[in-house]
Amino acid sequence: MRVVVIGYAATGRAVEARLAGEGHTVTVIDDATDGSGSMTPGDQDEALDAILLGADLVVPSPGVRPSHRLLQRAAARGVAVRSEIDLAAERAGVPMVAVTGTNGKTTTTELVAAALRSGGRDVIVGGNIGTPLISVVGEPGDVVVAEVSSFQLHFTTAAFHPRVAVLLNVADDHLDWHGDLAAYTRDKAKVFAHQTRADTLVVNVDDAGARALAGEAASTRVAVTLAAHDDAYHVARGALRAPGGAPIVAVDALARALPHDLTNALCAAAAAHTLGVDADAISRALRDYATLPHRVQFIGENCGVRYIDDSKATNPHAAVRAVEAFESVVLLAGGLNKGLDLGALTAADARIRAVVAFGAAGDEVATAFAGHKAVQRVHSMHDAVIAARDYAQPGDVVLLSPGCASFDMYANYGERGDDFANEVRVLIHGTNETSEITTRQEA
Repeated sequence: MRVVVIGYAATGRAVEARLAGEGHTVTVIDDATDGSGSMTPGDQDEALDAILLGADLVVPSPGVRPSHRLLQRAAARGVAVRSEIDLAAERAGVPMVAVTGTNGKTTTTELVAAALRSGGRDVIVGGNIGTPLISVVGEPGDVVVAEVSSFQLHFTTAAFHPRVAVLLNVADDHLDWHGDLAAYTRDKAKVFAHQTRADTLVVNVDDAGARALAGEAASTRVAVTLAAHDDAYHVARGALRAPGGAPIVAVDALARALPHDLTNALCAAAAAHTLGVDADAISRALRDYATLPHRVQFIGENCGVRYIDDSKATNPHAAVRAVEAFESVVLLAGGLNKGLDLGALTAADARIRAVVAFGAAGDEVATAFAGHKAVQRVHSMHDAVIAARDYAQPGDVVLLSPGCASFDMYANYGERGDDFANEVRVLIHGTNETSEITTRQEA
């Protein structure tokens, strides 16, 4: 088989290594090196057709847009296009749990893996969480747990058939890539598109978008809710509970129990239980889990004000969810807008004392809150932290929850969060401590 891979970052390299190792002929193109941008349209098509000559398959890396000229030429020539996770699923050989949603994917993926391991399962983890899935499938293990993004799901085919799919939430995100919410939602639906009644879809029914989308699924649906509801995984009488009311773990036993933490934990418990893990093993995993950095992470306290890093909140839905976890917030928001309506940030403005707007989208953030909240526009993280300090009162939370991507000022959301944390440490201690940068795809 002759394969053309688009993009030569981590995923492209992993696909090349796997397929070449299987004896396939692999050609890699990368927009940074193929020179097509300088061609006239006719010459470009001729060059791309030459690349596709004799090709059986095109594999785009995550983030390669459907409008990419090579994909258009592949469609015109009838060449199949498949995603890396689709190829990986074909090679997995063991059941897969696939986790998706606008927010909470990484945490829930790690919780599912932890619960399965606690139950004695040999777990393989990959996908959008950091390691290309095709690099790890086929390794020793009896279940694959994969975080999957809308970018990865876009080009999937029937080979991508998870035994358990987890749908956390669906809200506006990456509309600059997908075009509109309907297209983004269609791609999210591909997580369960090829499931059958014998498979399971775990769905957070507290989220209207996820609840509506799950109605299209042919698989067996398992509901998760924070409301007391005996037909779902739920919260009641101080504990996370399975359908029927059997306790899984006490809320007080969790390291952190914000509303979204409980939802993520319930979804992980439902997925692990579906694959045969008992409540005691799930409880151990949930009690022992330490939250990941840059996700509503406490940095320090100064003059009665807590400073929280939620740099991972790269869309308004995530930022609003973080704000709603606190009573009174000075919000730091801005960055690179992904084609989203930043006016959605005002959904939680009853809990917001003031807003500090920064980054390329700072003016959009300021406009959204103008006239009903105190707003200051700044141009550096140092100035943002100082402005937030001046607004905050004892008992408040200064919350970095940007609602935007980081790429206007930083390499990734982890670097942005580290910058915030360092500025907070300077404020509190007068010292700048460099912390490890977390690099993950913002998808």
